[in-house]
Amino acid sequence: MPATLIDGKTYAARVKAKVAEGVAALGASRSITPALAVVLVGADPASQVYVRAKGRACEEVGIRSIEHRLPDDTSQETLLALVETLNADPQVSGILVQFPVPAQISQQAVIDAIDPLKDVDGLHPLNAGRLASGLDAMVPCTPYGAYLMLKGVREDLSGLKALVIGRSNLVGKPVAQLLLRENCTVTMAHSRTRDLRAEARAADILVAAIGKPNFVQGDWVKPGAIVIDVGINRIPAPEKGEGKTRLVGDVDFAAASQIAGAITPVPGGVGLMTVACLMRNTLIAAHRQAGLADPVE
Repeated sequence: MPATLIDGKTYAARVKAKVAEGVAALGASRSITPALAVVLVGADPASQVYVRAKGRACEEVGIRSIEHRLPDDTSQETLLALVETLNADPQVSGILVQFPVPAQISQQAVIDAIDPLKDVDGLHPLNAGRLASGLDAMVPCTPYGAYLMLKGVREDLSGLKALVIGRSNLVGKPVAQLLLRENCTVTMAHSRTRDLRAEARAADILVAAIGKPNFVQGDWVKPGAIVIDVGINRIPAPEKGEGKTRLVGDVDFAAASQIAGAITPVPGGVGLMTVACLMRNTLIAAHRQAGLADPVE
């Protein structure tokens, strides 16, 4: 029996609807309009697409969008000075510097410079440490989106075996922390994991975030497992014409969807939740900076 499709469009719409309600309530009660400052250095085509998507999402939910576009040869000092200005601006609720940045700029230096209260990407070491310690923290958007989708499929995750393939600070590690918080038994796999197929076959929850197209094969999936595919990979699509490409995930969707109990597609899955959860984080940041409790989800 084919797996249930976990539709990112539906989940993202729910998150954005709740954020829009929260933005309206904050404006009515405190006359505060959350504002998201997005900084783009250079002209990377994919980054430009992401920035436009974030701008549209802000407009949908009532968040003010502020864009700073800097040339490719911008120095690290200039970028960090802009971040400091945004940190000090009380009208700015959240700051997001679009990665990757040009080679002359240290990504970690940028992450470290952002005020943790305005760190809507959830990458600052203080937020990462709080999440690992089980404390309230700004959670990275993609992992939180994946978590919401999992909870939508099965509310009680306690006791389930989870395998996270990929150990990045952006996805793998935060996802593992969120699953531990739900009392899952979590295994983290990576490029040096032995017998990865056997590890995957034992998992009730399989999260793939390794950045390799169709890496997880159908026979790796435990029958009935929940599969969350975080990968977004562009591969040649000669059937569409010369030079054409298409997007695929880290999981062989056609094969895995015949075995899993529920699965996210690519495109149309976790990626849509990333921008929605960015809106959520911006609203949370506005609440915290105003000394208010987090909005009710």
